[in-house]
Amino acid sequence: MKLRIYKIADTEEIMKLFYDTVHEVNIHDYTQEQIDAWAPANMDIDVWIKGLGSKFTYVAEEGKIIGFGELEANGHIDRFYCHKDFQRQGIGKKILEQLESKANSLGIKKLFTEASITAKPFFESHHFIVVKQQEVERRGQKLINFIMEKSIE
Repeated sequence: MKLRIYKIADTEEIMKLFYDTVHEVNIHDYTQEQIDAWAPANMDIDVWIKGLGSKFTYVAEEGKIIGFGELEANGHIDRFYCHKDFQRQGIGKKILEQLESKANSLGIKKLFTEASITAKPFFESHHFIVVKQQEVERRGQKLINFIMEKSIE
């Protein structure tokens, strides 16, 4: 597996990975209506290009893209997904290590994220703590997630 910085040419493959992962992995913790609101079929590629390009975005690849994670300059981990067929194989750990390394180089002292019910155990296993549970709205659907943080000093 190779980790590298995101390129615009990755966008469609990343969007498909996101859609497939939410629809086939997160479906175990959310309803179909919630999943459809979270990862709709009609996503805007320009919005994704802008979002992925505005953050420190890293891509894991092994013949194809098998995961990605985004770090913002304030320590926020935004989208963080592993391919549905590559769950529990250490890919998320490698991406998280890269994000932590980048955060350290930027002088960031704390990472934080809004983890799904599905992702919460992953982040807990990497020493993130739950600050609070919250309900967010996506396209009219309410979803539970968890604000989690980790000090990296």
